[in-house]
Amino acid sequence: MRTKIVAGNWKMNMDKAGTKALLSDLIAELPQTGALVMVAPTFVNLESAVDQLNGIRIEAVAQNMHFEDSGAYTGEISADMLRSIGIQTVILGHSERRAYFHETDELLEKKVAKALEKDMRVIFCFGEELADRKAGKHFEVVERQLSRALFNLPESAWNQIILAYEPVWAIGTGETASPEQAQEMHAFIRQRLAAAFSEATAESVSILYGGSVKPGNAKEIFSKKDVDGGLIGGAALNAADFVAIIKAFD
Repeated sequence: MRTKIVAGNWKMNMDKAGTKALLSDLIAELPQTGALVMVAPTFVNLESAVDQLNGIRIEAVAQNMHFEDSGAYTGEISADMLRSIGIQTVILGHSERRAYFHETDELLEKKVAKALEKDMRVIFCFGEELADRKAGKHFEVVERQLSRALFNLPESAWNQIILAYEPVWAIGTGETASPEQAQEMHAFIRQRLAAAFSEATAESVSILYGGSVKPGNAKEIFSKKDVDGGLIGGAALNAADFVAIIKAFD
């Protein structure tokens, strides 16, 4: 039985007071659920989020990390730094990191390896842009991103990896891949995992959909056979919306 997950990526939003207030609202409204709930505040608010969520069924996770343990990398954060404040999971490969900060598949391979070395769980993001989709290259792009960064891993590493498919054209645009399009890609991803590793591994890995999930479409998207939850952007910044998405599993 794959883990159902709802993860909120807060991106560069919420100061200290806003973070505390949003977490307080989530704690107060959190429904009984079998899903794993995660939130990713900014780096400067991570430690206070960990403290506030102590004993609560919500995990604070990091939005990024560097592939080196330490050194002259101004502005960067290491896995050890994250672990030292109680962070166990990191988002890597988000489309905005790829687009704005030019993160390549080769760089992400090193980040994933470091996270796994430090016994961290990885939410690995990938997905095609609109031009790729229109050109019919979406499967090719997704397979390339996965194979370059992840397919050299030992099969045992996959119990530490969560996949998050992001059709880039559906992030922050108000556009959303249809539930059928999401299912089609998630099924393809699972097929590629089975071919590269095993059917058992393919069936055990949670694959999240990350493209403008909202309360109004979450239930239909999450109902698809190979969709195990969502990596939520804008809707995660509103407690009522995020809770409604969590309830979509009920």
